[in-house]
Amino acid sequence: MALTIYHNPRCSKSRQTLQIISETGVSPTIVLYLQEAPAPSEILTIAGQLGLRVADLLRRGERAFKEADDLPDLDNDSALASWLAAHPSVLQRPIVIDDESGTAVIGRPPENVRELLS
Repeated sequence: MALTIYHNPRCSKSRQTLQIISETGVSPTIVLYLQEAPAPSEILTIAGQLGLRVADLLRRGERAFKEADDLPDLDNDSALASWLAAHPSVLQRPIVIDDESGTAVIGRPPENVRELLS
């Protein structure tokens, strides 16, 4: 099984999700997305894998979202993906992708990752 996790080590949910994955013996590819922000095209792909709009990937409680003066229309997935690439702290976390099937889950709660592991 090949998994990729968009991970923030400072986030308890992200750490818990990674622990659940590790306990199954899977060694996922870890993307530290705050240091290595996904490209807009990646964000669009991830949204598709999750079956969500890009606006659904926003952490609306984050300061960067609340104070944004350059936020595009939330219905414009392409523009919003570009904005998220420039403001990765607003991206939902963790996101885990099954690289083989192309399916993904958001690890909130962390137990959501079990859908990919079964």
